[in-house]
Amino acid sequence: MKLTLKVWRQNGANDNGRMETYPVNDVSEDMSFLEMLDVLNDQLVRDGKDPIAFDHDCREGICGMCSLFINGEAHGPGRGITTCQLHMRKFKDGDTIHVEPWRSAAFPVIKDLATNRGAFDRIQAAGGFVSVNTSGNLVDGNAVPIPKDDADKAFDAATCIGCGACVATCPNGSAMLFTAAKVSQLSLLPQGKPERKRRALAMVEQMDKEGFGNCSNTGACEVECPKGISLEHIARLNREYLAATVTKE
Repeated sequence: MKLTLKVWRQNGANDNGRMETYPVNDVSEDMSFLEMLDVLNDQLVRDGKDPIAFDHDCREGICGMCSLFINGEAHGPGRGITTCQLHMRKFKDGDTIHVEPWRSAAFPVIKDLATNRGAFDRIQAAGGFVSVNTSGNLVDGNAVPIPKDDADKAFDAATCIGCGACVATCPNGSAMLFTAAKVSQLSLLPQGKPERKRRALAMVEQMDKEGFGNCSNTGACEVECPKGISLEHIARLNREYLAATVTKE
C-alpha cells in the first residue's frame, strides 16, 4: 500500500507543535501500525531528518505504552486492542492517516507522540495499594474466601493497563474510568477493605489535583478502552467516595 501520514510533531510541552505530512510506500497489510512507523522512521533517519518519537514497550497489548490517537480514535480503528495490536489491514491503499498524541492537559507532550502520563502513577500512589503485615505472621492470600462474583469483578477491574485512552477519548479529559478501576480492584477484595475509605478520598483528591476533568457519563471511555473496563466501576467509585465522605472524621 501507499499511504499518506499526517503526524503531529512537537518539541516539548511548551512548543506550539504542527502537523507534518509523510508519504509511506510499500506498506504490507501484515505490518502492525508501530512497524509501519518504524519503517517511516528508518526512512527519515536515512534522509537525515529527526525521527518521530513515540512510546512502546511490550508490543503485545499488555503495557499500555503505545498510546496514539489515530484518525480521531484512541488506539485507532478496532475495539479491544491497543495501537501495537492494530494492523495495517485496517487501512486501504491511498488512505491518509492522522496520528496525534493523547490530548490532555494532565498528559503534557514530551516530544511528538510521546506524552508524560505520570499523573496516573501519582493517583495510584495516593491510595492504590494495600498494607501488608510483614511481621512474620503472614496469612496466605489463597486461604481468604472471596465470593466468585466479587473475584471476577475485581479481576475485570485489574485488567486496566493505565494506557490513558479513557482520558484521551473523554470530551472532558476525565480520569474517572482509570481511577474507578483501581479503586474497584481493591475495594471488592477483603485485603482492600481496611483502607477503602481513605483510598477513595485520596485517589479522587489526587485525580482532581492533576487537572483531569469531570465525568459526564458520555460512555466514550468504555467504548475506546482496549480492555473493556465497564462504566459500572465508575458507579462503584461514586458509592465508595460518597460513603467515605459521609463517615470521615
